[in-house]
Amino acid sequence: QVQLVESGGGLVQAGGSLRLSCAASGTILSINVMGWYRQAPGKQRELVARITTGASTNYADSVKGRFTISRDNAKNTVYLQMNSLKPEDTAVYYCNVEGTFIYSTSFVGWGQGTQVTVSS
Repeated sequence: QVQLVESGGGLVQAGGSLRLSCAASGTILSINVMGWYRQAPGKQRELVARITTGASTNYADSVKGRFTISRDNAKNTVYLQMNSLKPEDTAVYYCNVEGTFIYSTSFVGWGQGTQVTVSS
């Protein structure tokens, strides 16, 4: 099994910054893609950013230039640096990881979610 532990959410004023972290643990052989999704009240969950093992990234248009995703492969950890936050960034943010267990079974894991609230 894979366990994902998120941290770093909170309340911040518009224009402020937050940094989210997500650490994966378990019987993991490798992690291919790590990413962040978010879900605002009454809306569908949407991709915010994702990063591959080779550090290739892609971002939602709404966060380009403001958010930066990175990962530490040695620690199986993904980060999301969020700058110039806007009230519309308010949502629950979920970590997402795709990889392979040591017994060669692939997996997709989700974190428990961390609340990000941006006040105007």
